[in-house]
Amino acid sequence: MELPSEAGAVSALGVAQRIQARRPQMSGAMAKIAALLVEHPTAPLELSITELAARAGTSAATVTRFCRLIGYSGYVPLRVGVAADVGRGDVHASWHTDIGREFDPEDSPSEVLHALLSAHTRSVQATASSVDLEQVDRIATAIATSRHLDIYGIGGSGLMAVELQSRLYRIGLNAHAWTEVHDGIASAAIQDESSVALGISNTGRTDATIQMLSQARSSGAFTVALTNSPDSPLAAVAHEHVVAAAPEEYLQPDDLSAKHSQLFLLDLVYLLVAQQDFARTTTKLAASAMAVLPHRRSVRSRARRSDTSVTSSDTSGNESHV
Repeated sequence: MELPSEAGAVSALGVAQRIQARRPQMSGAMAKIAALLVEHPTAPLELSITELAARAGTSAATVTRFCRLIGYSGYVPLRVGVAADVGRGDVHASWHTDIGREFDPEDSPSEVLHALLSAHTRSVQATASSVDLEQVDRIATAIATSRHLDIYGIGGSGLMAVELQSRLYRIGLNAHAWTEVHDGIASAAIQDESSVALGISNTGRTDATIQMLSQARSSGAFTVALTNSPDSPLAAVAHEHVVAAAPEEYLQPDDLSAKHSQLFLLDLVYLLVAQQDFARTTTKLAASAMAVLPHRRSVRSRARRSDTSVTSSDTSGNESHV
């Protein structure tokens, strides 16, 4: 019968009190997290789990274990606890902490639409206003004249890598996208001074992408990083770094406005590469378009089927779908 009482006592404790109570049981890595939170109590409200882990010099898994040690089931409950400690522990505070400050749970679909449009527009505009066109042109020239292009990305960034690879391959470039670290490192190991390697990571702290790009640089390739942080580890291993801005996160950690900024820059790179040999570009695009044409239904055939369906219905008196 004492357990419920003990549980109630624990739940009544604030984050700082829980940290102090559990400090003797903490490992060295957890002690670093504790020290960070004591010095910056609101850090969980401002940082994602990976950002807080990086700030403390540890891993996201250690942060999760830390949360459990002090009585929270994970990072999100810890953030809510911190919000409660600073007087924002209601439902709206939890929403703003874990979803974002761009819109509210009671917003109408129209309000959500306009909030999204505003966030995405600001991200692309911020990216466009800060882009170094001479730098991007250098990158495009290096890609267009390279023997081989490797593109690395994990998760959502992997989708960006595959998209760019597909478009460049269609205009005659020897490009490969790697979304798995073992295959990517194997490819990176056989690149040389005539190769280009591009690593894509929103935060610039994805270990697999850092490893692949680092290996490519060690092999002699010209390396490029695409992230939202010029101070990221991925940027540090690249010859050139391009910033895709994400001014605010409205849906942590899956803010698609960051992806739109990435796509915007990748589209710019693609078009500048395409300009390098415009005759080859148009010839390759025409050839690939002709190859897939037989696999597409024409507008005329769809209209003919629609007319046949109407005629069948009119003559038989029954609906018929042909």
